[in-house]
Amino acid sequence: MALYTCKLGSTEGRIIIKEFEAANPEILQVSLEDQGFFVFEIKRKPFQFLWDKGKKRQKVDNKTLLTFNQELLVLIKAGLPIIQALDTILERYERGALSDILKEVRENVKGGMALSDALEKYPKAFPHLYVASVRAGERTGDLPLTIRRYIAFLKRVEDVRKRFVSALVYPSILVTVASVAIVFLLVYVVPTFSQVYADAGSQLPLPTRILIAFSTTLKHYFPFLIALVAGVWMALRRWAATERGRYFTDDLIIRLPFVGEVFSKFAVTSFTRTLATVIGSGIPIVESLKMSVGTLNNVVLERRLLQAVVKVEEGMSLSNAIESVKFMPPLALRMLGVGESTGSLEEMLNDISEYFEADIDARLHLLTTAIEPAIMVIMGLVVGVIIVTMYLPVFKIAGTVG
Repeated sequence: MALYTCKLGSTEGRIIIKEFEAANPEILQVSLEDQGFFVFEIKRKPFQFLWDKGKKRQKVDNKTLLTFNQELLVLIKAGLPIIQALDTILERYERGALSDILKEVRENVKGGMALSDALEKYPKAFPHLYVASVRAGERTGDLPLTIRRYIAFLKRVEDVRKRFVSALVYPSILVTVASVAIVFLLVYVVPTFSQVYADAGSQLPLPTRILIAFSTTLKHYFPFLIALVAGVWMALRRWAATERGRYFTDDLIIRLPFVGEVFSKFAVTSFTRTLATVIGSGIPIVESLKMSVGTLNNVVLERRLLQAVVKVEEGMSLSNAIESVKFMPPLALRMLGVGESTGSLEEMLNDISEYFEADIDARLHLLTTAIEPAIMVIMGLVVGVIIVTMYLPVFKIAGTVG
């Protein structure tokens, strides 16, 4: 979407100049007039690529959003109106993306806009799920409850994400260190030995000659190799960002042995946790499903789930619809069916997510436990082969002397 600068007249008689994102100026004008503004002028902002980078800086991380919601919850429970609560929060924030956004949110709320509508204008700062939760709280008249649910959801999601990332940190460090050590041997150590052997003028064994030739080529073309790898990596990332490329990549990820199952269960965990939160906020099941699809972060799984959503709209039960697209394992489907039949779907969805989380923890522990010694063994073998190959001439000379 493009960025537009708008000159508006408010219902209070003030002239306001603000920026909005929209597909085109006609849609934006209709939207602003529906909100009660008189539109004087709409101009498309030049150099959109520069402003896009600026808009990215408006993204608010989960930790900041969590802190904001905790403060907002305390102030609302204390009986403060929304505008006074926002004023109090703004006093604690210095300059920053969230501070700038909250100032505009406050002005919109003061002008008569609902809090959810004011937040919805900043999708990079406030996720769609959060906006929907706030809107549901406004409808039911119990905003503190929906905010409390969202805080619990954020904490749980962040905890799972941290455990997932931390489990992969140490293997990543090992792979990096091993790769650097091997490259150092090939680019620096092997050429040093080869120069010594060249000065001695001795006939080298075949494995040593092959290793020296490979090392010499690698050292000579090393900058070009780095540039080639970087170019291929960037090209693959661009291709993976396309619709066809992302589908292929996501499909490959979930098909990988062992790792694919972990990624699939991690996606399903995020989905079930999100769906439980949205349903608990009082949003209808079909709308809740559509809102929760984006948390999968996998195009293949998203398409499967959207097929299930269509079947739910046609009257099929949620458990049968999800079973028909092979989205969950049998045990989770049985738990989902029990939740539907007993009217405790929210509770059962939370149980499913906890079940998957425990399974992911166990699999990640097994993966990291197995991969660490495997990396060390592979690194030892490669380094050992390089060292033995370079010392073969020494062994040959020693055998001749003996």
